[in-house]
Amino acid sequence: MGAVWSLLGILSGAFIAVQAPINSQLAKGLGLPVAAAAFSFLSGAIVLGIIAVSVVKLQGISLDWKAPAPWLFVAGGMLGGFYVTLSTILTPRIGAAALMAFLVAGQLIAGMLIDRAGFLGVAVREISLGRVAGAVLLLAGALLIRLY
Repeated sequence: MGAVWSLLGILSGAFIAVQAPINSQLAKGLGLPVAAAAFSFLSGAIVLGIIAVSVVKLQGISLDWKAPAPWLFVAGGMLGGFYVTLSTILTPRIGAAALMAFLVAGQLIAGMLIDRAGFLGVAVREISLGRVAGAVLLLAGALLIRLY
């Protein structure tokens, strides 16, 4: 089952790579990157809303709207909005491969800090020499992809 989860992670990464040039073309056509990001989120929200309502009905469950902290309802969407907008702006300027490399490097560095702090209940993991070396190598790879 671990292989399936790994493959789904790879597929998810591929979706991100394909999404960036699609949104960049949408921004070019609309004339405004933030509008492209907004429509990307709007269409995603509609599709996910339909799926969520369907799953709730099929499984006969109800959502506990009072359980999560109120800020959690907007934080992920706001961060995602910045990500999609910046990706839309950066893709035509630095290319999809460089953007993806920098995204992965940024995700790894942030992930290491999240692990170290145990942010929002994530299991605490120390920042080891091996992890730092991996992050430095990944960042070096991203720079090489951008420069060459």
